Amino acid sequence: MAAGKSTVAAAVGRRLGWQVEDIDERIEAREHRTISDIFAQNGERHFRLTERAVLQELLPIRHAVVATGGGTFVDRTNRIAINQNGVSIWLDVSFDTVIERMPKDGRRPLATDRATMRDLYDTRRAAYQLAHLRLDTHRVPIGELVERILEWLGN
Repeated sequence: MAAGKSTVAAAVGRRLGWQVEDIDERIEAREHRTISDIFAQNGERHFRLTERAVLQELLPIRHAVVATGGGTFVDRTNRIAINQNGVSIWLDVSFDTVIERMPKDGRRPLATDRATMRDLYDTRRAAYQLAHLRLDTHRVPIGELVERILEWLGN
């Protein structure tokens, strides 16, 4: 959460001339409601099943950059599918930065308090370490992150 996945994905997609997809936006469009409403009305399990279905729809698309939700890659099935069908990039951001960037308006249903966020952060880091590429984003401008990704991709 709040690592900049959507922003970086859009910038990389523009540079490559590729389609850009955001899993959270697709879920909200499919469900005709916000993610926080989905969590409140149907729970995390329903959200995660929908998230997996949306990911499966996106996997066959070539020349696309997909911004996942913060928990997408934590799910083993999703992680395997992503790593087998594309490239996974971990935008490694510090916990303090996540807290600074987190909107205080309740739009992030799993960000209820600092202790919960810390546990979630630590749990997710273990999964993110299985990404193909790790980028330390501390004080790195978006443009430089994009350049690093393109260089790693060989573009």
